[in-house]
Amino acid sequence: MTKQTDRITKMEGILDDARAKADAFEAALEAFRATREEVEELAAYYEGDLWRRDFEDDEDGKLPADLKRGVLSEDAIYDLLTDYRRLHEEMLDVVEAYLGPDGE
Repeated sequence: MTKQTDRITKMEGILDDARAKADAFEAALEAFRATREEVEELAAYYEGDLWRRDFEDDEDGKLPADLKRGVLSEDAIYDLLTDYRRLHEEMLDVVEAYLGPDGE
């Protein structure tokens, strides 16, 4: 191969890889956006009186034993909300890296 064909082959690989990653990111971003209202609802539940009441009723054995109750763990919702905040901050970092801090 020549330097030219090596370069074209390399750039073709970069193009293919970047296209696949951009498509995957777009799909993931759309799914992430679609959860906004639900995550806000979950946060309101966690920060309100209902979560505490549900948690206490679970501790008192008032809920069915076979009920899936990860939402009542003391860390699951907090960790998710923390992850969502971190991901939003990382997206801002990506935007600033590409567009600059002023968005240009």
